[in-house]
Amino acid sequence: MTNSAKRTRVIGCGNPLMGNDGAGVLAAEMLKELRPDIDTIEGGTGGIGLINDMEGFDRIIIIDAMLGIGENKGDIKIFYETPPVIPSTMSIHDAGISEVIEVAKEIIPGIEIITVGIEADFVEEYSEYIDPEIIAGIDKALKEIVIILEK
Repeated sequence: MTNSAKRTRVIGCGNPLMGNDGAGVLAAEMLKELRPDIDTIEGGTGGIGLINDMEGFDRIIIIDAMLGIGENKGDIKIFYETPPVIPSTMSIHDAGISEVIEVAKEIIPGIEIITVGIEADFVEEYSEYIDPEIIAGIDKALKEIVIILEK
C-alpha cells in the first residue's frame, strides 16, 4: 500500500491547561486550519482511550510535547518506533504515550504509528501560556508531518 493510499489520522495530545504540555493539542488545531483535508483530532491527555481513535486507520501520527528528547526547548524529534518511556508528572493511573502505542500495535494488526515529539523543557501547572520556542517547534513539526504525508 502506498503512503498516499494509507488511511491516516493525526492526533494531537496534551493538556492545554499545563502550559507547554498543550503543544500537541495546539498543533492539531493549527493543522486543521492549515490542512482541513487531513483527518486531525485532539487526543487530550490521551491514555488507553486513544486506541479507539486509532481503529480503522493504517497510519497514525501523534504530536505531543515531551521532556528529554531534545537539547533545546522547541526541538522536534520524529519517532518511527515507539518512543522511550519518559517519566511523567501526570497520574500514574493512566498509560503514557509509549504504553498506548505498544498496546495499539498489539491489537490493531499492521498499524503504523509515528510520534512527533516537541521538546517542552518545562511543563507549568495551570497555565495556558505556551513559550514562543514551543510555537516555533510546532511550526517545524507541522512541516515535517506534511512531508511525511506526501511521501
